[in-house]
Amino acid sequence: MLHRLNVFVRAIRRAVSRAISRGARPATDAPVPFSAESTLATLCAARNTIIVITVLCVGAWALYKHPPVDKVDRGEIGVRTNQLTGHATLWREGSVLVVPGVYDFHVYSLRDQVYRPQDARSASGTAPLQSIEGLSLGVDLAVRYALDPARVASNSRSLPDNIECEIVEPAVQGVIYKVFARYTVREIFSVKRAEIQQAIESELRTRLASDGVLLKSVQMGKVDLPADYRRGMERLLAEELETQKMVYTLELKEKRVKETELEADAEKARREVQAEAAAREQVIAAKAQEEAMKHVLPFKERQIEQRKLEAEADKQSRVKAAEATAQARRIEAGGEADARKKLADAEAWRLERVGKVSAEQMEREGRVITLHPLLVQKTLADKLSDKVQVIIAPPPRDGGFIGDAILGRQASAKE
Repeated sequence: MLHRLNVFVRAIRRAVSRAISRGARPATDAPVPFSAESTLATLCAARNTIIVITVLCVGAWALYKHPPVDKVDRGEIGVRTNQLTGHATLWREGSVLVVPGVYDFHVYSLRDQVYRPQDARSASGTAPLQSIEGLSLGVDLAVRYALDPARVASNSRSLPDNIECEIVEPAVQGVIYKVFARYTVREIFSVKRAEIQQAIESELRTRLASDGVLLKSVQMGKVDLPADYRRGMERLLAEELETQKMVYTLELKEKRVKETELEADAEKARREVQAEAAAREQVIAAKAQEEAMKHVLPFKERQIEQRKLEAEADKQSRVKAAEATAQARRIEAGGEADARKKLADAEAWRLERVGKVSAEQMEREGRVITLHPLLVQKTLADKLSDKVQVIIAPPPRDGGFIGDAILGRQASAKE
């Protein structure tokens, strides 16, 4: 828009320059003589030039203050109305030529708008809602709306500048106070919220549609109850919760009982199946054992016959072994008897020979002792212990024992 204004100002300047040059210069290059008429013509030309410049400046100032170009942003729609014919034209995003005094141009937003009735949000507010019992309550409502693009052109003359305050707010207040007055506080607070929201939406959509406004949705938020009613409601809810808890507890116990019964039935069925399976296993095992016995019995019979033959063979081998052992023992006994006989003969011959040798030795010793009587004492001394002193004494004269002289028996005899 500024660029177009600059171009327009430059065009004015060029026109002014041309007008001044035409009024100041003569038509020909010949020298003009000075006269009153020429001076008067020059002054008239200068006056006309000043008037033109003034008019152009005023027009430029008016164009600068009130430019004939307007703009439509994204998400908006413009309505240009011809004040002479009354024809309305819709304009989307872009620039629009608006001649002052000829066109009337209004821009409307097509974006979704949200209206929240602040006076009805609190039970202690300036304009709370009323229930069917006459109790005050507050509800947080959010009304989402937008203009109908198809009806903006037809309703442009009747649409106000502030659509929210002049169309949406009265329509919302006229609907919500009427709808909430049909229900109790308990229904508003708990069980009828969806129904109330749907009723408000259906009635409000029809009322706003007549003004060219589309209702997108109505959201019902927090419900602000009176303090006394809230406390009573809390106690009632606590009792209801306790009752529901008891109901759920009983249902849980019933389900546990049913679960125990089902588990018992399942255990019974499982044991029956296990018993049937065990019986079938025993039957199958008996049949298998019966089939096996058909093959085992002949094998056992052959095994018994084999053992009989083995016992008979063992018996024959033992008899043969016993006979061989007896015969060997007889042979050994005969050999042992012959050996003992020979040993007895040898012992008898040895004893006889020893006796003969002993007799001959004694005979020789007798002769030696007769010749040498002291050998008896020497022999006696040799037989005694090495601690006994050997005494060699002459034999007694009476022919007695030589030890009597040693022991002193001869003296005692004489006494």
